[in-house]
Order: sequence, then C-alpha cells, then structure tokens
Amino acid sequence: MFAERGCSTTEGGTVSEPIGSVEGPGDTGGAGIGPATSPGSSGPIRWITTGDINGFFGLMVDNLTVMALMAGFLINIFKFPAEIIYTKMLPGTAFGVLFGDLVYTWMAWRMAKKTGNNNITAMPLGLDTPSSLGIVFTVLGPAFLAYKAAGMDDMAAANMTWYLGMATMVNIGIIKLVFSFAGKWLQRIVPQAGLLGSLSGIGLALIGLLPMLEIFKLPIVGLISLGLIFYTLVAGIRLPKGMPGVAIAVLVGTVLHYCMPALGLPGGHFGELEFQFHGGLPIPRLDFLKAYSDSLNYLPIAFPFAILTVIGGVNVTESARVGGDEFDTRQILLTEAVATLLAGICGGVAQSTPYIGQPAYKAMGARLGYTAMTGLFVGLGGILGYVSFFVKLIPAGVLAPILVFVALDIVVQAFLATKKEHAPAVALAHVPTLARLLAIKYNDFLFTPEAWAERLKPNAEGLSETQVVIALGNGFILTAMLWGAFLAELIDRRLLRSAGYLMVLGALTFPGIIHSALPEGKMYNPLALTPDQALVPKLFTLGYFALAGLFIALSFTPESKEAPDPNAGHGGHFG
Repeated sequence: MFAERGCSTTEGGTVSEPIGSVEGPGDTGGAGIGPATSPGSSGPIRWITTGDINGFFGLMVDNLTVMALMAGFLINIFKFPAEIIYTKMLPGTAFGVLFGDLVYTWMAWRMAKKTGNNNITAMPLGLDTPSSLGIVFTVLGPAFLAYKAAGMDDMAAANMTWYLGMATMVNIGIIKLVFSFAGKWLQRIVPQAGLLGSLSGIGLALIGLLPMLEIFKLPIVGLISLGLIFYTLVAGIRLPKGMPGVAIAVLVGTVLHYCMPALGLPGGHFGELEFQFHGGLPIPRLDFLKAYSDSLNYLPIAFPFAILTVIGGVNVTESARVGGDEFDTRQILLTEAVATLLAGICGGVAQSTPYIGQPAYKAMGARLGYTAMTGLFVGLGGILGYVSFFVKLIPAGVLAPILVFVALDIVVQAFLATKKEHAPAVALAHVPTLARLLAIKYNDFLFTPEAWAERLKPNAEGLSETQVVIALGNGFILTAMLWGAFLAELIDRRLLRSAGYLMVLGALTFPGIIHSALPEGKMYNPLALTPDQALVPKLFTLGYFALAGLFIALSFTPESKEAPDPNAGHGGHFG
C-alpha cells in the first residue's frame, strides 16, 4: 500500500505493486467501457476499464487508510478532540486529493487526445504517508499538548493546532510551488543519503516505535494483526484464495478486539459505537493566519517534507516516462504544490504527492477513470464524513501494524535507494530523530519543572547532557538531512561541498532554526538569550565552522584526492 511513495524510491524509479490493489493476472484494459482497441493503438479514449476498477480500490484504500491512521493516532495517543478532526481537518485534506487527482486525470486525457494514444494511464495522486504521519507526531500532536500546557482548554488548543496545521500546509505548498521550477536541479545537488536518511530516522524512531507501544497495549490483538502484516507484506506470502493481506489483518484484528470482553479480557464494546458520519465543507478560510507566526517554528520540519515530495515527483515522472507516458515534470510538480496549498487554505493538514506506482497501475490495466473515481470518493469521504465511522470502528492497535510496516519500508528504502558507500551517512541521519524522541520522553516522564530547569544549565566541563539532547532534537529533520549530506559528500571526496553543508548547519544553528536552545524549539535572537542558553548556539555554531575550516584546509592535500580503497568497503573502514 505504501511502497509506491515517490519519496522513498531510487532515482531510477523503482516500482512496486500497490498493496491495496486487487490481485489479478494484470488486465491490459481491453474490457473497458467503449469500443475495445488494442493497447497503445489509436481510437476512442477509454475512461473506465476493468483495470480502472482495480486501480480505484487500491488508490482509494490507500488514501482512506492514511486519513484513518492520522485521525486514530491523534485521538488515541494525543487525546485530540475528534470533532475538530472529522469536521475541520479531514474535509480540507481530502479536498487536496480531489483537486490533484482530477487535474492528473485531465492531464492524461489531454495527452491521450493530443497523441491519439488511448493507452495513457493517469498519474496517481494521494496523501504522502511518511509526511502525513510525521506531521501527526512532530507538529500536530506536540503542538496540541503545548497549547494545553500553556493554559488552553482542549477545544481551544485543538482549534489552534488546526490553524497551525493549516499554516504548515500553506508553507509546504509555497515551498513546493517555488521548487517545482527547479525539481531536477534540486535532485542533483542534494545527496539522497541526507534526504532519505532524515525520513528513515522518522520511520525508525517515531512511525515505528510509537505505534509499537499501541500494539503491545493489547498484545493478543496487536500481535495477530502485526503477524498478518509481516506474513503478507514483509515475507511476501500469499493468503489462501488470494485474500488481501492488509484487509484481512484489519478485519481479524478488529473482530478479536470486540470479542475480547467475552473472554474476560480487555477489549472493545461494539454496542458503544455510534453509527454516525461526521463531515464538513472544505471552505477556503484565512484562519491559518491566526497561527502563522507559530508555524514558522516548524519550518525546519516543513521544509524537508516539501523537498522530499518535490524530488519524489521528479522520480515518479521519470518512471512514468519509462513506461511510455510522457508527462511534463513541471506540470506534475505544480499540480501537487497547488493541491497542497489549496488543502491548507481549506483546512487540510496533510500534503498530497504523486505516487511511484503509476507503471504498476498501468500494468493492471488502469487508464483515466481510476484517478477520477478516487478523487471523487476520497473528496466526498471528507465532506460527508464516512471516513470517521471507519476510524471509530477500527482500534488503534489494529492500525498500528500498518505503520510499523511503513516504518520498516522507509528505513529499508533509505539504505537500498542510496549508494552503498553512503550507508554511514544514512545511519548518521537517524541520530537527531533519536535525540528528539529522547527529549520528548525527558519532558513527559523524567523531570519535575524545577529539575528540568536545573538540567538546562551548563557545567564546568561544557554543556549539560540535557542541553545537548534538547538541542540535537530541535529541528531534527533538517539537521538529519544536512548531516547525511555533509557525510555523503565527504565520503565522495568532495570536501569543499561537505564544508559548505557544515557552514549551512552553523548558519542555521545560530538563530535556532536547528539546535534551538529552548525546550519548545523556537527560533530566537541569540542576543536575547540568557548566558546559559546562549552557550548552545555559540558552541554549536563554532563547532560546525571549525570543522568546515578543517575540511577546507584538508581539501588542498594530495591525499584528499586519492581514490577510495576498493577493499575498504564504504569509502573508508566500513565493510
């Protein structure tokens, strides 16, 4: 279901079959509505084929699952008010998918009409799983808790969090809009180790670990669902009669959840469910301005998420071109940027992106209809609210195994999609996310406010451990991307470029864009900090610039230009 994401693929456009699709022999689309014609031949444009039905179910289930996961984890982990999610967040989020899929359908129809080729398959668009779930765990959830800690009641904090989510989507949309004109340039200059390594850290520490806690809250249910996901998706073993693995895992886990009380064990009570749909209209609004200043503190998170999908969009367009569908890269990128921007203005809190699975949908016979049907179904799902029923019905411990699979897939793709010599850079990019996770646990469990303040003071030997953990975790996604980039360039013997990334790290550190000295991670004027706080940007910045200077000096030595030892593994001593 999630392996087709454009941001977790190789530059060559590695493709995997969409898990949500109906398994079959690979219909070529000859059974469509309208006169039958041979694949790739001229003739009437086919809007709906048998393959479009299969493609619709795959793409639709994918998008609904992401929305259900987002809502489920906000409600179950962060105790976020469901009303705000169903009536305000999801309608705008779904509207972005509606807009994007309809535009991609029109682009494919226009290409088919222009070329006379009725075998064109539309580019699939949907919610980006890694960033959608990442937004939950790095922006929406923490912001909701922070607003409550500042004295707001649940509903006031939820509304401010919604405004913040909208503003974050507007920022991501603007970033994508700007870089849609430079997608291929961006793909060339930013090492993939930094981009995918930063995403991999989120997969391991947040998308992987936190859902695992939900699984083991009710291990009988959670482990059965997890086992079925591993059996079908990780091990690749088919269930009897070709039953879809994800659907069966969710069905079995949900049934077990509601059967547990009859066995005298904790579980759900079916009679307590409310069979009601909660939706809303995705009306353009300027409420995001109410939290726009707060959203600037989350730019270090928003920027990498946006860049990942821009580069992913370049990848997916190339993979479609290899399959024979010559989409214009800039138009693909502009569409996803506008879709994200519109979603944010209309209340959405998750970005959309083109999926890498376009060749797989083409192979199953999908043409134009599957994206149009998906856009309409998902859009109406947000407006009419039927997705809310599925969120209430399915327990978090049953959806959590899907997230664990997503996390594993992200981590594996990060290593497989980069050069093997860059594996140390990918691994290094995990560290800031682990620091962020540790900082969250520090804040939640370990210290009283008095002890917390005391531990944020330096000692005679330098910064305190707590100061370092907080600083490393703040701006962790951007930090991880730049750490992976500087080490990848170093491994490739490009010392000046490596030094350039280190200087960028130093420049971003001084105002707190990354490595903020404040526990809440806000940016600041360094001159306004207390002496204890100011020591963090001062020492971190000097450290980065000192290392950059060392690499610049070493770049003039003949040894730095020697070819790597072929017997030394990853360009050094990793073998």
